[in-house]
Amino acid sequence: MSSTDQTDPESARRSVSSEDAAIARAFSLKDLPDAFYDDPYPTYRALQSADPIHRMPDGSLFLTRHRDLEAIYKDTTRFSSDKKVEFAPKYGAGSLLFQHHTTSLVFNDPPLHTRVRRLIAGALNPRAIAEMEPGLTALVDRLLDDMQARGNADLIEDFASAIPVEVIGNLLAIPHRDRAPLRGWSLAILGALEPFLSEDVQARGERAVKEFLDYLRRLVADRRARPGDAERDVLTRLIEGEASSGERLSEIELLQNCIFILNAGHETTTNLIGNGLELLLRFPRERQRLIDDPALIKTAVEEFLRYESSNQLGNRRVTQDTEIDGVAIPEGTLITLCIGAANRDPDVFAQPEHLDIGRSPNRHLAFASGAHACVGLTLARLEGRIAISRFLARFPNFKASGPTHRARRVRFRGFTSLPVTLA
Repeated sequence: MSSTDQTDPESARRSVSSEDAAIARAFSLKDLPDAFYDDPYPTYRALQSADPIHRMPDGSLFLTRHRDLEAIYKDTTRFSSDKKVEFAPKYGAGSLLFQHHTTSLVFNDPPLHTRVRRLIAGALNPRAIAEMEPGLTALVDRLLDDMQARGNADLIEDFASAIPVEVIGNLLAIPHRDRAPLRGWSLAILGALEPFLSEDVQARGERAVKEFLDYLRRLVADRRARPGDAERDVLTRLIEGEASSGERLSEIELLQNCIFILNAGHETTTNLIGNGLELLLRFPRERQRLIDDPALIKTAVEEFLRYESSNQLGNRRVTQDTEIDGVAIPEGTLITLCIGAANRDPDVFAQPEHLDIGRSPNRHLAFASGAHACVGLTLARLEGRIAISRFLARFPNFKASGPTHRARRVRFRGFTSLPVTLA
């Protein structure tokens, strides 16, 4: 058992300082200082201490406590994931970004959420994921061989981002010759989810959805003519629907959820691998601990997910007048769930600012929880374990070789560049 597995809520609770109160009062997702993108955690700590149910200038709420997020994740009646009301003014109700983000699994309630999740989960069953492991290991080893031949690498471009693109490409049986644009499309579409949306970011996102849909229409037509194995080919499974009930997705539901599968499986897993390797650079004692005891990789991956959550924010809309911890919340209120803050809540995690690769238990919310828990979490964990463990076994003495560059994003936390030497 880890030394950081228990915490006393009363002793862990921080007193509210005037500095924390001032930071909390000024906080707005639409007006962030540049330093926030590098390190949002001091702000999260201030909010958690001074104003854990924070009302922002636009009237929406920003929640930072683990217990509040956990309760909302479990209550799909009062807290909706449907984003039509929120996204219509953001993107325009006739836009492709609106169509995509309001049709995909993650931003929907039952019955659409139930139907799509059941189809995807059926293709990501334990046996299917176990069968992916040899191919995933071979892919990682090929990437490591290429990096070793050069002696240096960018851990994002050459490694972390290359793995999930191939894995998702295999899941959808996308021909290798067609995979080059996938990452760019994903980054552009997810970039449009940021709280502040510039005209340029919106235009790039809109263009990416159009190009991806054009490609998928051709791919789906080909797959209808030549179906794959529905037990392993997610696209064939989505096309054929649920055999027992006869339920099938509409054409738009099918196409937009193929885009969702790429986006969900690409960005967050890239960030998991990149963040995990960067943390091993930042915390050499924990790196040595993992080198000395490779069996710690399972708890290490969970701790990387907690400490630097790939996905920092979630959202809900209140469907009826309610309250949270005595605070009245009217129907229609938009809520941002701060996963990054909840995963460092001192009421749940002892020494939350301390990276402990043996931490157990570890009740992080990096994959959310409840009905909307990440459908691909088992696959993401497998990718993280294989990629990080095999990299460290091959290059235990890797070092930073230049400045790192973190993506200037609030929702998704990761790097765009992480140069290293591999000696």
